[in-house]
Parts: sequence; structure tokens; C-alpha cells
Amino acid sequence: MSLTINATVREDQGKGASRRLRHAEKIPAIIYGAGKAPSNITLSVHEMTHLLEDEASFTSVLDLMVGKKKEAVIIKDLQRHPAKSIVTHVDFLRVDLNKALVTNIPLHFIGADENETIRLGAILNQFVNSVEVSCLPADLPTSIDVDITNLALGDHISLTGLDMPKGVTLTALTHGDIESHDQSVVAVQEAKIMAEVEDDAPVAPETEVAGDEEDKGDE
Repeated sequence: MSLTINATVREDQGKGASRRLRHAEKIPAIIYGAGKAPSNITLSVHEMTHLLEDEASFTSVLDLMVGKKKEAVIIKDLQRHPAKSIVTHVDFLRVDLNKALVTNIPLHFIGADENETIRLGAILNQFVNSVEVSCLPADLPTSIDVDITNLALGDHISLTGLDMPKGVTLTALTHGDIESHDQSVVAVQEAKIMAEVEDDAPVAPETEVAGDEEDKGDE
């Protein structure tokens, strides 16, 4: 199912124009890439907020409707208000449906609740939360599942151990020397236990209180 966002052409530019748009519950945005000139557009803050409620919108090819013209895009960057977390600007990157694109895809770790080792107290360390992939837009996954159900203590999964969807390539493993780029993604490790203070630990010598020597001398 494709995700669609509507926009209108934006003529006014500058901070003042952007401020007026936000007061009117609009969001300034820009489209660029694919060898075409950048286009300034305006979005509805309500429609954009609703779109972003779907996690898939961050990693999906969107149908951006500018008037009656449709463009295939991905969200390249979002700017938010520092205090209100409201989206204040959006960068869209045009996508050529016939050419591979490079973007980051989140990892979803599944099976932790069924992993007996973790249930017995082992720690799951996640070293990587997203990976950069290259693929045709039609093959772009919204996320990549990492199944940790059967990981035992000391086991790990590296980049080469990920189950990649058909047509999707990890860019980190395309540099020739795979071993040097094959980093760990997740591992099951023993929990660190704080050392307990032993009862027979050496006791610090008592500090002599001033005046003791004088008392001794009076005896």
C-alpha cells in the first residue's frame, strides 16, 4: 500500500514567510534530487503529523502530490521545534524508480521474550539500530527483522548474519574487505555483577584522638 502526502507550490521564501506558514498550520518543505531543480512546497501540518504516526513513512517511497503532479520521494530530513516536537520543515528526496537508492533502514529485534538465556538474566546488547542499504525503490523494506530467539550466552549476530530481503544490499559489505566491515549487530552477554564487600576485609587502623597521649602521661 502506497503512502500519499499532498502539497502545494510555495512561492514565498525566507524566515518571515515560513513563520507565517506555521501560524497558518502549514509546514514549509523542499523537494530535490534526481537531477532536477529543487522545488519549494507547502504541507498541511495535520496531514504530515498523521502520516508520521505510521513508522513505515520514514522508510517508504511516498507518493507526493503537488497539485495534480505526482512524484516518488522519500523523507530525507525532518526538523522539529526544540520544545514542542512539532515538525517545522521537511526535506524530500526525489526517487528514480529505475535506479537503486541508498538509505538507512531500522532493525527490529524480535524473540527476546522467548529467549531462555535472556529470561534467566543474560543481557542483550544491541550495537547497531539501523543499517545503510542499497536497493531499487520497489524493494525498499520498512525495517529488517533480527531474530534473537535462539541466541545462547556468548552468541552474536554480525552484519553478514542478517537475513536480508531479496534485492537489498548492505552497503557496508560492498567495499571488498568484508571481514573488516562485518561488525557485530547484537550479542547476548553475561550480566555484570557488582563485587560484594567481604566480611573479613582488612579494617582501617583507628585514628588516634588528640589528647590520648596527654591522658597517658597523667597515669
